[in-house]
Amino acid sequence: MTNSADDSTTIASPTDAAAHRPTGALDGVRVLELGTLIAGPFGTRLLGDMGADVIKIEAPGSPDPLRTWGQAQRDGHHVMWTVFARNKRVVTLNLRAPAGRELFLDLLEGADVVVENFRPGTLERMNLGYDVLRERNPGIILVRVSGYGQTGPDADKPGYASVAEAVSGLRHLNGYPDQPPPRMALSLGDTLAAMFATQGALAALYRRSVTGEGQVVDVALNESCVAVQESVIPDYDVGGVVRGPSGTRLAGIAPSNIYPTAEGSMVVIGANQDTVFRRLCAAMGRPELADDPRYATHGARGTNQDELDDLIAAWTATQPKAALLENLSAAGVVVGPINTVAEVVNDPQLLAREMIVAHHDENLDAPVLGPGIVPRMTGTPGSIRNSGPARPGQHNDEVYGPLRSPEQLADLARDGII
Repeated sequence: MTNSADDSTTIASPTDAAAHRPTGALDGVRVLELGTLIAGPFGTRLLGDMGADVIKIEAPGSPDPLRTWGQAQRDGHHVMWTVFARNKRVVTLNLRAPAGRELFLDLLEGADVVVENFRPGTLERMNLGYDVLRERNPGIILVRVSGYGQTGPDADKPGYASVAEAVSGLRHLNGYPDQPPPRMALSLGDTLAAMFATQGALAALYRRSVTGEGQVVDVALNESCVAVQESVIPDYDVGGVVRGPSGTRLAGIAPSNIYPTAEGSMVVIGANQDTVFRRLCAAMGRPELADDPRYATHGARGTNQDELDDLIAAWTATQPKAALLENLSAAGVVVGPINTVAEVVNDPQLLAREMIVAHHDENLDAPVLGPGIVPRMTGTPGSIRNSGPARPGQHNDEVYGPLRSPEQLADLARDGII
């Protein structure tokens, strides 16, 4: 486009400019997603948030069950899909058919990362193991997410987040003593594994930039749950301590608990560090408590945890919630309300940092709130470029067009390959 017939200066159209503008730190990285349900799709969503071109592959006639998961829906569309499918293109492909396998390998040549969360051995049975992928693309990074990993005596077992949390010992730490350990109302094991899978993919991409070679990233749900358990294992090894659930607090860490307000609602106060505890005592009008031998040190406060919690609760129960939060925050005490999602979506801090953002949902043709992008990056910030394509195979022509002619694509569609 030029300004006039005599002006040779070319001005890019907004569409052209947008097409070449970096969309994040991973702009230029292509990811092929073979996973279903939560762990694989969440990991690829994280990569997509950072700018990767994620192409989600679904089997013809058998879309990802995530399209129908979640508790809220409108007109049959479940909005959970927007959380996991945003920033992706979707194609359909039958990987078990020879023609589908060949099309996948052709697509692989232009890819950087493959993410799959099948049971171990599934890719190999389709003749798409890492050795086959590496032969076609030596730099390919294969991220494999499974219940127990690709090796070991339990590798062939199916795995879900709920069981991974249990066998890893993580579930045992939740809840109250002498009660059955409840689960969090989320698939925590899946999301932890997805985050480690993303971490592994990024590390492998960096190493490939040095060596030119790809590798396998092997992530297990149960191992991801083990990895976040702080000192649970060495505490047992050295001291025979079997850490168990501790309700609303951590045993020996005080004060760090939930406390009532005058209205009957609860707030969390974390003042177990000596300096913060001294500030809490001053805010309570009880500065002498900071020098009381029962509470003056971290160890002493842990020993007298019950007594200290009762003392603080008796004071907070006389304080209106808003005033309590304001006064303790001003005093430098770590405090916060126990928010429901109704408060979270209106949280001024989250809104200021764009952590509650609207996605334009194609299925509803309307905005739907969802989580923002973590982490924030100053040089190459991530972005939400779409909310998850509405139809399975929506990008078949766009993705496969460079690899097959229109006539060939029509034949593949007729044969149920795409």
